[in-house]
Amino acid sequence: MTQLRFSEAELFAEHPFARPHVVAGHRLHGGFLADGTYQPPRALVRSPAVDAWTAALRERGGELLDADASLLSGPSVPNLEQHRLLLREGLGQTFWNSLTVIGKIEAKGRLLADVEFPDLQPAVVDDIGEMAIGHLNRGLLKAHGLDEGGLPAEGIGGHDVMWFVARDLVFGPGAYPDVEPPENIGRPESGQRWVPEVPAAIEGLISFLMNLLLIEFRAEIGFATTQAVMRTPGLFPGRETEAAEAAEVIERIRTDEAVHVTSLRLYLGELRSVALRSIDGGEVPGAVLIDRLWGSLVHWATVEQPMLAAHQQQALIEQRLLAHPDGPRVLAEFNRRSDLADVQVTAS
Repeated sequence: MTQLRFSEAELFAEHPFARPHVVAGHRLHGGFLADGTYQPPRALVRSPAVDAWTAALRERGGELLDADASLLSGPSVPNLEQHRLLLREGLGQTFWNSLTVIGKIEAKGRLLADVEFPDLQPAVVDDIGEMAIGHLNRGLLKAHGLDEGGLPAEGIGGHDVMWFVARDLVFGPGAYPDVEPPENIGRPESGQRWVPEVPAAIEGLISFLMNLLLIEFRAEIGFATTQAVMRTPGLFPGRETEAAEAAEVIERIRTDEAVHVTSLRLYLGELRSVALRSIDGGEVPGAVLIDRLWGSLVHWATVEQPMLAAHQQQALIEQRLLAHPDGPRVLAEFNRRSDLADVQVTAS
């Protein structure tokens, strides 16, 4: 019989690593098997558990939430060619900043390991003890948080440190001033209730999981661009070997993140498959609530947020470029490579 109930200790179990994951003197999570294959942290049981819960969901007629990173196909500033241009012109601060900001956002993700989230069972009619959503507070969200923020007390870095290590490999430590991420990378909460049929705390948890999935999708898109920049010949003179190693560090983060994306789609797929208790004492199909809330969030993430973020970045980079000795020329070249249809391309 397939196991569908797991303890936190089981979900935290590690592979028998042949050697630890160490890069540039930093001890990082995960490790390498005897054949050299990288294995993510806390994946020995967690990954098969996710597969088992997914199979069980499908046997009940459900499916993972139908969503992938292609949802976030809006304009990107800077895009790959713009990053390459800036680096060739000696303007590496934008790429440095992007790596720093991603690392700090990952560090904030550690809150998943430190916060007790609402128990979903009282809000769900069905027994969720053998579902992934029944294990959110039994190790799954904590493991996710530790993946992002590591175990600093034990000197083990998570994705936050991995991004900083990759950054320092390509630039060298302290190449540019520190930078902070935006205050809120999820949808700003206006107080509007999208699914008032259920308690606010339950809506908040579901909304949190959805925002987290979109953040993972945004990161997934950024992985490919970041690695392509790092693997472009000539962009990091004298540090080509380090840049190649940095791209491999990012590949290991991508490997780790695969379980996050699948898990979040699984949680939301399970919630679609069950009935939730409404505050008036009745029941409401989870699919009705999930689809409504997801639809509102996707509109923000695909229509509103991308253009706002792109124009904010465009204005910031224009300001930085115009301080360059050959700023007008570089700005014109930058704009010619833009994804934004309304960018004015002028040279002087």
